[in-house]
Amino acid sequence: MAFGVVAASLSRAPSIVTTRGCYVTRASLPNKSLKFSKEYNWKHNSRSIFERGSTITTCEKHDEKKYLMNVTQSHEAEPHSQTILKSIVHALDAFRKFSRFYAFIAMVVGSLSTSLLAVDNLTELYPTFFNGFLQCMAAYFFMHLYIVGINQLADLEIDKINKPYLPLASGNYSFRTAVITVTSFLFTGFGIAWMIGSKPLLWTIFASFVLMSAYSVNLPLLRWKKSTILTVMGNTLSMVISFNLGPFYHMKTHVLKKAATFPRSLLFAVVVMSMYYIVIALTKDIPDIEGDKEAGLQTLAVRLGPKTVFWSSVLLLEMAYGAAIIIGASSPFLWSKIFVVLSHAIMALFVWYRSTLVDLSNKDSLQAFYMLIFKVLSTIALDILWKSKGSRFAVRVPSVRVAKEASKINPNPNRKEDFRSPSLSLFKLFP
Repeated sequence: MAFGVVAASLSRAPSIVTTRGCYVTRASLPNKSLKFSKEYNWKHNSRSIFERGSTITTCEKHDEKKYLMNVTQSHEAEPHSQTILKSIVHALDAFRKFSRFYAFIAMVVGSLSTSLLAVDNLTELYPTFFNGFLQCMAAYFFMHLYIVGINQLADLEIDKINKPYLPLASGNYSFRTAVITVTSFLFTGFGIAWMIGSKPLLWTIFASFVLMSAYSVNLPLLRWKKSTILTVMGNTLSMVISFNLGPFYHMKTHVLKKAATFPRSLLFAVVVMSMYYIVIALTKDIPDIEGDKEAGLQTLAVRLGPKTVFWSSVLLLEMAYGAAIIIGASSPFLWSKIFVVLSHAIMALFVWYRSTLVDLSNKDSLQAFYMLIFKVLSTIALDILWKSKGSRFAVRVPSVRVAKEASKINPNPNRKEDFRSPSLSLFKLFP
C-alpha cells in the first residue's frame, strides 16, 4: 500500500533527466524543444536574405553547401546573359559612333540618284542595274569606314576635346586596334573594287583615298585640314567624285556597257550639288573650334568666328533653293511648276527656321544642324533626278504625240520640222 502511494506520487511529480552532467526536468523539455525549433527555422529562413557569397554557419553543413550552390547558380545565370547582351549593345553603339552612318546614307541616296542619270529608258532598270549599284555601294561602304577612321586616328587628341564620345577618343577602341581595323577597311574596299573589275569604281576609290588621306594625315605637304582652301577643295572634289562622277561612269560603262559621255544632266547635278558640298565643308569645323584652337589649326571658323561662317553657309543654302525655284518656275507644265516651286519654298523656309534655332555657343546644336545638311543633300539629290529625268520624259511624250498628228497633215517625209512648241524646246535642258 505504501509502495503504491509512493509510486503514484512519483508518477505525478516532475521527473528528473540527466543531460551532459545537468539535471533537467522532463516537463521543461517541450519548451526547450520548441525554442530550438524556432531558432532553427529562423536561421533556415534567414538564408534567403543573405547576399551571394556570404558565409552562413549552421550545424547542417551539408545542407548549407547545397543551398549556397543553388543560390549562386540561380542568381548568376541571369546576370551572365544580361552581361553578354549589354556587351553586344555597347559594341554596336561604339561602331555606330565610329562609322557616322548619316554621311554614308547621304552617299547612298546621292549615288543612286546619279546612277539613274545613266539610264536612258525604264527598260534598262533590270536586276543587273541594281546588282551593279549594290557592288558599288559595297566598295563605298568600306572606303567610307576608312575615311572616317583615318580622320579619327589623325585627330585623336583634338577629338578628346571636340568629340569625347567617339570610341577612339573615349578609350573604347585602342589605338593599335583602330589602326589594324582602318587598314583592313582600306584593303577590303580596294579588293572589292578590284574583284568587280570596274575601272571607274577603282579610280573613284583611289581618288577618295588620296584626297581624304591628304586631308587627315599629318605628314609633309599633307594635312590639308590646316588650310581652309585645301579643306574646301579636297572635301568638295572628293564628294563630287564619290556622289556623282564615280557612280555615273560605273553604271554607264561597266554595268550598262555604253560609251562614256558627259551629258548636261550630269553637269547640272555636279554644279548644283557642289554648293551643298561646299556648305558641308564649311560647317563641319564650326562645332570643333575649341579643339582646333588648341591644336593650332587656323580653320575658317577659327579665323572668322562661328557666326560669320554659319550664316554664310545658310545663305549659300538659300541661294541654291532660290535657283531651284527659278528653274522650276520656268517649266511649261503647270503641275510640275507648282510642285517644284512649292517644295523648294517649303524646304527653304524649313532650313531658315532651323537655322534660327541653332545656339552658336552649343556644340550639340551646331552638330545637329550639320547633320541636317546631309538630310537636305539627300532631298536635293532626288530632286535633281526628278528635274533631269522627270522633265525629260514629260517633254518627249507630248512631242511624239504632236509629231504623229502632224504627219497626217504633212505626209512629206523629207521635210523636217520641229512640231514642238518653243516653250517645250527651251525647257528641254537635258538632251
